[in-house]
Amino acid sequence: MAASGSKSCLQYLFHLAHDHLDFRLPSPFWCLDCLSEEDVCTVMARSVSLGLWTNTQENGDPYMQKGSSYRINVYTFNKTLLFEDRIKKIDAMDYLPFEGNVSLKNPQHIFCLLEDYGTDPNNIPEHPNYIYFGRWIADGQRELIRSYSVKNRHFIGNTSMDAGLSFIMANHAMAKDSDLVFDPFVGTGSLLVACSHFGAYVCGTDIDYNTIHGKGRSSRKNQKWRGPDENIRANLRQYGKEDMYVDVMVSDASKPVWRNTALFDAIITDPPYGIRESTRRTGSHKDTIKSPDGYAESHVPVSQAYHLSDIFTDLLSFSAHHLVLGGRLVYWLPVHKPEYCEEMVPLHPCLRLISNCEQTLSSHTSRRLITMEKIKEPEELDSLAHLSDPRFIPYQGHNAFRERYFSGLNKRSGRDDTKSDVSGK
Repeated sequence: MAASGSKSCLQYLFHLAHDHLDFRLPSPFWCLDCLSEEDVCTVMARSVSLGLWTNTQENGDPYMQKGSSYRINVYTFNKTLLFEDRIKKIDAMDYLPFEGNVSLKNPQHIFCLLEDYGTDPNNIPEHPNYIYFGRWIADGQRELIRSYSVKNRHFIGNTSMDAGLSFIMANHAMAKDSDLVFDPFVGTGSLLVACSHFGAYVCGTDIDYNTIHGKGRSSRKNQKWRGPDENIRANLRQYGKEDMYVDVMVSDASKPVWRNTALFDAIITDPPYGIRESTRRTGSHKDTIKSPDGYAESHVPVSQAYHLSDIFTDLLSFSAHHLVLGGRLVYWLPVHKPEYCEEMVPLHPCLRLISNCEQTLSSHTSRRLITMEKIKEPEELDSLAHLSDPRFIPYQGHNAFRERYFSGLNKRSGRDDTKSDVSGK
């Protein structure tokens, strides 16, 4: 982030929360230069992965004068200190020119002493590797993870995205005020909830009629059927974001219903992998399909397999046509870890890969959070790019992810091939 030349730019330390470690470097403390305090507060207003920021370089005299009040907090990483030891560390700082009064409950200024004892829990040094001290500037939005927890949400399913990852995806998509964000595999709307918090208008589609309409069995204990508050719209209403809800509808992601124009500022989604949700699309290999007379709510359309390679090809093509220039696509790509290489990440001539982060699922599987940005409008030749450039050829190995996932589970639990075949039916 570039800071304005008119602002006072100092050095700041930020403290990363100790979760989703695969998305960042191992060290929990990062120092950044060339930022202003205004820049810092802007970042912290969005981040759910940062615990606090502290200024490590400024002259502390203005905050230590007579008539002011202060408190010193002690933080440690990879080591737990007794309360008495924390007090000793604070007392050892009596050489600093504090002239104000100590106020533990309501101080005007908070100072932070942070000690880094490395990243190896089996080899904790007696003394910290690094010590940081500075004035606290702002906290991140860690509270959102608790307040938006799916444990307290009205409408959830077995694939509802947890709040922390939902907000991380919304940040990758750069969702902001007045954006229009779309999820083509919307499920119970967890990603829409996160994007709406940042002021984006949200909409989505899903092939599952019961999920979209909030029908079927309830996820609540001791309740058989879903109630009137178990739907996507009610989820946004629960958090005071109903005015950001555009709509959701039943639709097959392989057969887009949108007019051919750029509509969305961001497309953010978690496609089905065939583990907890089936990968199906409407259609049949038969030449003709007899349609039901009139509309029947209980009608289940004929469906066929929707291979993962086709899902990602369709998703990237849809994004290339329906994202605005500079708009972002954010989605999860499941992979078999022993075989993974960067060439497996789907590419498109109109989309530039921005980031690729890994979340481990098991010893042999993981999923990659892929972020792409639209850099140009599609041209006629782009639809034939896979014929001239091998980078754009769909990777067929994704189609075996489900089999490899369960094969790994069976091997780990010591099941033989016969039992595996039986359990897979």
